[in-house]
Amino acid sequence: MPQDDNSARYLSEVSGIEETMNPKWQRHLPLGAPFDWLRQGWRDLITQPLTSLTYGFVVFLIASSTVLILFRSGLDYLLFPALAGLLIVAPLFAAGLYAKSRTLADGGHVTLGAMLGVRPLAGKQVFFTGMVLCMLMLLWMRAAVIIYALFFGVNPFPGLDGVAMLLLTTPEGWAMLVVGFAVGALFAGFAFAIGVFSIPMLLDQRVDAFTAMGVSTAMVWNNIRPMLVWGSIVLVFFAASVLTGFLGLIVVFPLLGHATWHAYKAVR
Repeated sequence: MPQDDNSARYLSEVSGIEETMNPKWQRHLPLGAPFDWLRQGWRDLITQPLTSLTYGFVVFLIASSTVLILFRSGLDYLLFPALAGLLIVAPLFAAGLYAKSRTLADGGHVTLGAMLGVRPLAGKQVFFTGMVLCMLMLLWMRAAVIIYALFFGVNPFPGLDGVAMLLLTTPEGWAMLVVGFAVGALFAGFAFAIGVFSIPMLLDQRVDAFTAMGVSTAMVWNNIRPMLVWGSIVLVFFAASVLTGFLGLIVVFPLLGHATWHAYKAVR
């Protein structure tokens, strides 16, 4: 039976991943492109370095204070979800770094005050994107608690030392790790797609929040290979910063922030 145009279109939309690609957003970037973004980010960092390092120090204070509050409030079981959540909202915190990179590219002079009080061209639309990212972070933290309860019930949290033994030496612990990583990857992938370029775009253009998040997702999906490399670099650098007691964030956060701006300029 002959098919009409609509049925053919529907069949094509579910026939393969390649058909979801849009040439409008494909940049055919090499896998090594993220390392070029890092080099450009480093160049921005060492130009008027005090501004970037001070910015990184502020992020370090926020991260370390959050951990301290969790421990003093008896909420240490939220530590690992909170660390993952920091990655989700990181693009929002990096807005001032994007502004510095843009100013340097335009040949302007950068001040710390301008970075901390950056005014995006999209105005209050940044608030809506930030709200979505914060809601994702809170949802992930709640999901992590539920996953723990599904495998270990409502037993008291055994502390960081105890939970490590629990996760690595019991079948329930291994199962929870598998499920937790799978669910966490879904949250991280979605947050990365909507957040990595939406905040730079709202800083750079007069667009609404949902358009920025949609375009960011399209940019990531249509340049998936270099973006997977970039996401892996961000994850490794962040993990290294955590291992230094967050001190590494003083340098790593500005570096990644500046590099993300150049990633945005490369794929926009």
